[in-house]
Amino acid sequence: MGCTTAAEVRVAVIASHTPLEELDSDPFLVDTRGQHAMCARWAEDRGYAVTRQLLLYRLRPDHRGLWLDVEAGLVDVFVAAGDRVLERAFTSADDFAAECARRGVRLETVGLDEPRYDAAMKAEVHRRLSMPTAGYRGR
Repeated sequence: MGCTTAAEVRVAVIASHTPLEELDSDPFLVDTRGQHAMCARWAEDRGYAVTRQLLLYRLRPDHRGLWLDVEAGLVDVFVAAGDRVLERAFTSADDFAAECARRGVRLETVGLDEPRYDAAMKAEVHRRLSMPTAGYRGR
């Protein structure tokens, strides 16, 4: 098996799909765009390419659809912003980690502190999620 360069490392970003109703109590888990952005920066800093953005809520770690891109050679690494994201995204974060190990796929977390959300930031997340085109900035 050949050596993989950083440019060839393909990343699937995991964000947790948390209901808007939890915005006041847990804004970071609701802010999927913020989770994806944190992971994209992590990948870019390493010269990796984001090939998938996953939005998951309590998915079984053995769900077939999760592993199709891995089997097709399109994903080398799963990354999430943090452990709390993994705990919300899967029915068992530990079982997902074990499945990654079994399949030889790296699982990483960004390891940065979650941002502190003020009222304006929460309002932006709320606007973006309740009226999807309101937060559109050409990306």
